[in-house]
Amino acid sequence: MGLNSSQWLMKLFVVATLFQVSFGSSRLFQVSLATRKLSELVQDQTQLLKYHNGPLLSGKITINLIWYGNFKPSQKAIVSDFISSLSSSSPSKTPQPSVAAWWKTTEKYYHLTSNKKSSNSLSLSLGRQILDQGYSLGKSLTTKQIVALAAKGDQKNAINVVLTSADVVVDGFCMNRCGTHGSASGSSKTGHTKGSKNSKFAYIWVGNSETQCPGQCAWPFHQPIYGPQSPPLVAPNNDVGLDGMVINLASLLAGTATNPFGNGYFQGPAEAPLEASSACPGVYGKGAYPGYAGDLLQDPTTGASYNANGSNGRKYLLPALYNPATSSCSTLV
Repeated sequence: MGLNSSQWLMKLFVVATLFQVSFGSSRLFQVSLATRKLSELVQDQTQLLKYHNGPLLSGKITINLIWYGNFKPSQKAIVSDFISSLSSSSPSKTPQPSVAAWWKTTEKYYHLTSNKKSSNSLSLSLGRQILDQGYSLGKSLTTKQIVALAAKGDQKNAINVVLTSADVVVDGFCMNRCGTHGSASGSSKTGHTKGSKNSKFAYIWVGNSETQCPGQCAWPFHQPIYGPQSPPLVAPNNDVGLDGMVINLASLLAGTATNPFGNGYFQGPAEAPLEASSACPGVYGKGAYPGYAGDLLQDPTTGASYNANGSNGRKYLLPALYNPATSSCSTLV
Protein backbone atom coordinates (compact mmCIF):
# COMPACT_ATOMS: atom_id res chain seq x y z
CA MET A 1 0.00 0.00 0.00
CA GLY A 2 1.54 3.29 -1.07
CA LEU A 3 1.03 6.35 1.13
CA ASN A 4 1.98 9.66 -0.53
CA SER A 5 2.41 13.05 1.13
CA SER A 6 -0.74 15.11 1.42
CA GLN A 7 -1.20 18.54 -0.10
CA TRP A 8 -1.60 20.33 3.21
CA LEU A 9 1.84 19.29 4.40
CA MET A 10 3.44 20.19 1.12
CA LYS A 11 1.86 23.65 1.14
CA LEU A 12 3.06 24.18 4.70
CA PHE A 13 6.68 23.59 3.71
CA VAL A 14 6.44 25.57 0.49
CA VAL A 15 5.22 28.61 2.39
CA ALA A 16 7.96 28.17 4.96
CA THR A 17 10.53 27.64 2.17
CA LEU A 18 11.85 24.58 3.90
CA PHE A 19 12.95 22.29 1.10
CA GLN A 20 14.46 19.24 2.68
CA VAL A 21 13.13 15.71 3.12
CA SER A 22 10.20 17.14 5.07
CA PHE A 23 9.09 18.65 1.77
CA GLY A 24 7.21 15.40 1.52
CA SER A 25 8.75 12.16 2.65
CA SER A 26 6.33 9.34 1.97
CA ARG A 27 6.58 5.72 2.96
CA LEU A 28 5.27 2.29 2.12
CA PHE A 29 3.84 -0.08 4.70
CA GLN A 30 3.09 -3.75 4.24
CA VAL A 31 1.57 -5.79 7.02
CA SER A 32 3.84 -8.64 8.09
CA LEU A 33 5.61 -9.92 11.17
CA ALA A 34 9.12 -8.68 11.82
CA THR A 35 11.91 -11.05 12.79
CA ARG A 36 14.12 -8.10 13.71
CA LYS A 37 14.47 -7.53 17.45
CA LEU A 38 11.91 -4.86 18.33
CA SER A 39 11.04 -3.02 21.53
CA GLU A 40 7.39 -2.85 22.52
CA LEU A 41 6.68 0.59 23.89
CA VAL A 42 4.11 2.23 26.14
CA GLN A 43 2.18 5.21 24.83
CA ASP A 44 3.11 8.63 26.18
CA GLN A 45 0.34 11.16 25.50
CA THR A 46 2.37 14.11 26.79
CA GLN A 47 4.64 14.36 23.75
CA LEU A 48 4.07 16.36 20.57
CA LEU A 49 4.84 13.27 18.54
CA LYS A 50 2.28 10.73 19.66
CA TYR A 51 3.21 7.12 20.11
CA HIS A 52 0.94 4.74 18.22
CA ASN A 53 1.76 1.50 20.04
CA GLY A 54 4.06 0.03 17.39
CA PRO A 55 7.67 -1.15 17.67
CA LEU A 56 10.78 0.94 17.22
CA LEU A 57 13.95 -0.40 15.66
CA SER A 58 16.39 -1.78 18.20
CA GLY A 59 19.37 -4.05 18.56
CA LYS A 60 22.29 -4.22 16.15
CA ILE A 61 21.20 -2.92 12.74
CA THR A 62 23.39 -2.69 9.66
CA ILE A 63 22.83 0.00 7.05
CA ASN A 64 23.35 -1.32 3.51
CA LEU A 65 23.86 1.16 0.69
CA ILE A 66 22.52 0.38 -2.79
CA TRP A 67 24.09 2.80 -5.27
CA TYR A 68 21.94 3.09 -8.39
CA GLY A 69 23.49 4.93 -11.30
CA ASN A 70 26.63 6.98 -11.68
CA PHE A 71 28.38 7.99 -8.45
CA LYS A 72 32.01 8.98 -8.09
CA PRO A 73 34.10 7.26 -5.40
CA SER A 74 34.38 10.62 -3.60
CA GLN A 75 30.59 10.89 -3.50
CA LYS A 76 30.19 7.41 -2.08
CA ALA A 77 32.72 8.26 0.62
CA ILE A 78 30.64 11.25 1.76
CA VAL A 79 27.67 9.01 2.55
CA SER A 80 29.57 6.00 3.89
CA ASP A 81 31.59 8.23 6.24
CA PHE A 82 28.32 9.73 7.49
CA ILE A 83 26.90 6.29 8.27
CA SER A 84 30.12 5.30 10.05
CA SER A 85 29.92 8.50 12.09
CA LEU A 86 26.51 7.69 13.60
CA SER A 87 27.94 5.28 16.16
CA SER A 88 31.47 6.47 16.72
CA SER A 89 33.61 3.91 18.50
CA SER A 90 36.08 6.62 19.49
CA PRO A 91 33.98 9.70 20.39
CA SER A 92 36.97 11.36 22.06
CA LYS A 93 38.80 11.45 18.71
CA THR A 94 35.93 13.20 16.90
CA PRO A 95 35.70 16.98 17.41
CA GLN A 96 32.46 18.19 18.93
CA PRO A 97 29.71 18.69 18.00
CA SER A 98 29.65 15.26 16.37
CA VAL A 99 27.32 13.21 14.19
CA ALA A 100 27.13 10.63 16.99
CA ALA A 101 25.97 13.34 19.43
CA TRP A 102 23.26 14.35 16.96
CA TRP A 103 22.02 10.77 16.70
CA LYS A 104 21.84 10.36 20.49
CA THR A 105 18.67 12.47 20.53
CA THR A 106 16.82 9.48 19.06
CA GLU A 107 17.60 7.55 22.26
CA LYS A 108 15.17 9.81 24.13
CA TYR A 109 12.28 8.08 22.39
CA TYR A 110 13.34 4.73 23.79
CA HIS A 111 14.14 5.95 27.28
CA LEU A 112 10.81 7.71 27.77
CA THR A 113 8.67 4.81 26.66
CA SER A 114 10.11 1.79 28.45
CA ASN A 115 11.40 0.85 31.88
CA LYS A 116 13.80 -1.66 30.29
CA LYS A 117 16.23 0.88 28.93
CA SER A 118 19.06 -1.60 28.51
CA SER A 119 17.03 -3.87 26.24
CA ASN A 120 15.91 -1.35 23.66
CA SER A 121 19.06 0.40 22.50
CA LEU A 122 19.81 0.79 18.82
CA SER A 123 23.27 0.28 17.38
CA LEU A 124 23.90 1.20 13.73
CA SER A 125 26.82 0.16 11.58
CA LEU A 126 27.79 0.35 7.92
CA GLY A 127 26.99 -2.89 6.10
CA ARG A 128 27.31 -3.89 2.46
CA GLN A 129 27.58 -1.51 -0.48
CA ILE A 130 25.89 -2.76 -3.64
CA LEU A 131 26.64 -1.09 -6.98
CA ASP A 132 24.22 -0.89 -9.90
CA GLN A 133 26.12 1.35 -12.29
CA GLY A 134 24.43 -0.13 -15.35
CA TYR A 135 20.95 1.20 -14.51
CA SER A 136 19.47 -2.33 -14.50
CA LEU A 137 15.92 -0.97 -14.23
CA GLY A 138 16.40 2.05 -16.47
CA LYS A 139 16.62 5.73 -15.63
CA SER A 140 12.95 6.21 -14.71
CA LEU A 141 11.89 4.31 -11.61
CA THR A 142 8.59 3.59 -9.91
CA THR A 143 8.15 3.16 -6.18
CA LYS A 144 7.75 -0.57 -6.73
CA GLN A 145 11.14 -0.66 -8.44
CA ILE A 146 12.72 1.26 -5.57
CA VAL A 147 11.48 -1.46 -3.20
CA ALA A 148 12.89 -4.12 -5.55
CA LEU A 149 16.28 -2.42 -5.42
CA ALA A 150 16.09 -2.15 -1.63
CA ALA A 151 15.40 -5.89 -1.45
CA LYS A 152 18.91 -6.54 -2.80
CA GLY A 153 20.27 -5.73 0.64
CA ASP A 154 20.06 -7.94 3.71
CA GLN A 155 16.49 -8.36 4.83
CA LYS A 156 17.06 -9.03 8.51
CA ASN A 157 18.39 -6.62 11.14
CA ALA A 158 19.06 -4.08 8.43
CA ILE A 159 18.05 -0.80 6.85
CA ASN A 160 18.55 -0.87 3.09
CA VAL A 161 19.23 2.56 1.59
CA VAL A 162 18.72 3.12 -2.14
CA LEU A 163 20.59 6.15 -3.49
CA THR A 164 19.76 7.24 -7.04
CA SER A 165 22.12 9.37 -9.11
CA ALA A 166 21.32 12.80 -10.52
CA ASP A 167 20.24 11.43 -13.92
CA VAL A 168 17.61 9.05 -12.50
CA VAL A 169 13.95 10.10 -12.38
CA VAL A 170 11.81 8.60 -9.61
CA ASP A 171 8.02 8.84 -9.26
CA GLY A 172 7.20 11.91 -7.15
CA PHE A 173 10.80 13.09 -6.91
CA CYS A 174 10.93 16.89 -6.78
CA MET A 175 7.15 17.07 -7.13
CA ASN A 176 6.24 16.15 -3.56
CA ARG A 177 9.21 14.37 -2.03
CA CYS A 178 12.98 14.27 -1.75
CA GLY A 179 13.09 10.77 -0.35
CA THR A 180 11.03 8.03 1.28
CA HIS A 181 11.26 5.50 4.04
CA GLY A 182 9.15 2.47 4.63
CA SER A 183 9.07 -1.28 5.08
CA ALA A 184 8.47 -4.22 2.79
CA SER A 185 7.94 -7.94 3.08
CA GLY A 186 11.14 -9.93 2.86
CA SER A 187 11.69 -12.76 0.44
CA SER A 188 12.70 -16.20 1.65
CA LYS A 189 14.32 -16.80 -1.76
CA THR A 190 17.26 -14.53 -1.02
CA GLY A 191 18.76 -16.70 1.67
CA HIS A 192 18.93 -13.72 4.02
CA THR A 193 15.61 -14.69 5.60
CA LYS A 194 15.74 -18.46 5.19
CA GLY A 195 12.99 -20.16 7.15
CA SER A 196 11.24 -16.86 7.87
CA LYS A 197 8.54 -16.18 5.30
CA ASN A 198 6.95 -13.36 7.27
CA SER A 199 10.02 -11.16 7.66
CA LYS A 200 9.93 -7.44 7.05
CA PHE A 201 12.79 -5.07 6.33
CA ALA A 202 13.08 -1.31 6.56
CA TYR A 203 14.28 0.71 3.61
CA ILE A 204 15.05 4.29 2.60
CA TRP A 205 15.31 5.97 -0.78
CA VAL A 206 17.03 9.31 -1.41
CA GLY A 207 17.67 10.93 -4.77
CA ASN A 208 20.46 13.25 -5.88
CA SER A 209 18.64 16.49 -6.69
CA GLU A 210 21.62 18.46 -8.02
CA THR A 211 20.32 18.77 -11.59
CA GLN A 212 16.60 18.15 -11.08
CA CYS A 213 15.49 20.22 -8.09
CA PRO A 214 18.29 21.52 -5.84
CA GLY A 215 16.10 24.42 -4.76
CA GLN A 216 13.69 21.94 -3.22
CA CYS A 217 15.84 19.08 -1.98
CA ALA A 218 19.31 20.58 -1.47
CA TRP A 219 18.41 23.77 0.42
CA PRO A 220 20.21 25.56 2.08
CA PHE A 221 23.05 24.74 -0.34
CA HIS A 222 20.96 26.11 -3.20
CA GLN A 223 18.55 29.02 -3.35
CA PRO A 224 14.95 27.93 -2.76
CA ILE A 225 12.38 28.09 -5.52
CA TYR A 226 9.99 30.10 -3.36
CA GLY A 227 10.28 32.47 -0.43
CA PRO A 228 13.22 34.58 0.81
CA GLN A 229 16.13 34.40 -1.61
CA SER A 230 19.08 34.53 0.74
CA PRO A 231 22.45 33.42 -0.67
CA PRO A 232 22.97 29.65 -0.54
CA LEU A 233 25.44 28.20 1.95
CA VAL A 234 28.68 26.55 0.89
CA ALA A 235 28.31 22.77 1.09
CA PRO A 236 30.70 21.20 3.64
CA ASN A 237 31.86 18.45 1.26
CA ASN A 238 31.83 20.72 -1.80
CA ASP A 239 29.03 18.72 -3.43
CA VAL A 240 25.58 20.31 -3.38
CA GLY A 241 23.83 17.15 -4.49
CA LEU A 242 25.52 14.77 -2.05
CA ASP A 243 25.48 17.16 0.90
CA GLY A 244 21.77 17.60 0.23
CA MET A 245 21.35 13.83 0.13
CA VAL A 246 22.97 13.54 3.56
CA ILE A 247 20.46 16.00 5.02
CA ASN A 248 17.56 13.99 3.64
CA LEU A 249 19.10 10.64 4.56
CA ALA A 250 19.70 11.83 8.12
CA SER A 251 16.08 12.91 8.48
CA LEU A 252 14.79 9.63 7.06
CA LEU A 253 17.07 7.56 9.30
CA ALA A 254 15.60 9.30 12.36
CA GLY A 255 12.09 8.61 11.03
CA THR A 256 12.96 4.98 10.31
CA ALA A 257 14.29 4.37 13.81
CA THR A 258 11.34 5.97 15.61
CA ASN A 259 8.54 5.12 13.17
CA PRO A 260 9.72 2.14 11.10
CA PHE A 261 6.36 0.55 10.31
CA GLY A 262 3.94 3.47 10.49
CA ASN A 263 2.78 2.90 14.06
CA GLY A 264 5.63 4.39 16.06
CA TYR A 265 6.15 8.07 16.87
CA PHE A 266 4.50 10.62 14.60
CA GLN A 267 1.99 13.45 14.58
CA GLY A 268 -0.80 14.12 12.11
CA PRO A 269 -2.24 11.84 9.44
CA ALA A 270 -0.41 8.58 8.73
CA GLU A 271 -0.34 9.53 5.03
CA ALA A 272 1.87 12.55 5.75
CA PRO A 273 3.19 12.29 9.29
CA LEU A 274 5.51 14.63 11.09
CA GLU A 275 8.36 12.56 12.52
CA ALA A 276 11.47 13.06 14.64
CA SER A 277 13.14 15.30 12.06
CA SER A 278 10.29 16.56 9.88
CA ALA A 279 8.66 17.99 13.03
CA CYS A 280 11.49 20.56 12.95
CA PRO A 281 11.55 21.58 9.27
CA GLY A 282 14.32 23.86 8.07
CA VAL A 283 16.00 24.10 11.48
CA TYR A 284 19.74 23.43 11.60
CA GLY A 285 20.98 25.82 14.27
CA LYS A 286 19.77 28.26 16.90
CA GLY A 287 17.90 31.28 15.60
CA ALA A 288 16.54 29.49 12.53
CA TYR A 289 13.46 30.88 10.80
CA PRO A 290 11.87 30.36 7.35
CA GLY A 291 14.58 30.93 4.78
CA TYR A 292 17.38 30.99 7.38
CA ALA A 293 18.99 27.74 8.52
CA GLY A 294 20.23 29.14 11.82
CA ASP A 295 23.55 30.14 13.36
CA LEU A 296 25.97 27.54 12.05
CA LEU A 297 29.66 26.77 12.28
CA GLN A 298 31.85 27.82 9.37
CA ASP A 299 35.02 26.27 8.08
CA PRO A 300 37.64 29.07 8.05
CA THR A 301 39.39 27.58 5.01
CA THR A 302 36.50 26.72 2.70
CA GLY A 303 33.76 28.95 4.08
CA ALA A 304 31.46 25.92 4.25
CA SER A 305 28.63 25.86 6.78
CA TYR A 306 28.14 22.82 9.01
CA ASN A 307 26.96 21.74 12.44
CA ALA A 308 28.46 18.26 12.92
CA ASN A 309 31.86 16.60 12.68
CA GLY A 310 32.18 13.05 11.41
CA SER A 311 34.65 10.30 10.59
CA ASN A 312 37.78 10.98 8.52
CA GLY A 313 37.60 14.69 9.20
CA ARG A 314 34.22 15.06 7.51
CA LYS A 315 31.83 17.90 8.24
CA TYR A 316 28.07 17.69 7.74
CA LEU A 317 24.95 19.79 8.04
CA LEU A 318 22.26 17.80 9.87
CA PRO A 319 18.62 18.69 10.56
CA ALA A 320 17.31 19.39 14.04
CA LEU A 321 15.58 16.49 15.80
CA TYR A 322 12.53 16.81 18.00
CA ASN A 323 13.53 16.04 21.58
CA PRO A 324 10.59 14.38 23.39
CA ALA A 325 12.27 14.96 26.75
CA THR A 326 12.18 18.75 26.34
CA SER A 327 9.30 19.03 23.82
CA SER A 328 11.52 21.17 21.59
CA CYS A 329 13.66 20.98 18.48
CA SER A 330 17.19 20.03 19.43
CA THR A 331 20.15 21.42 17.50
CA LEU A 332 23.86 20.78 17.91
CA VAL A 333 24.78 24.46 17.63
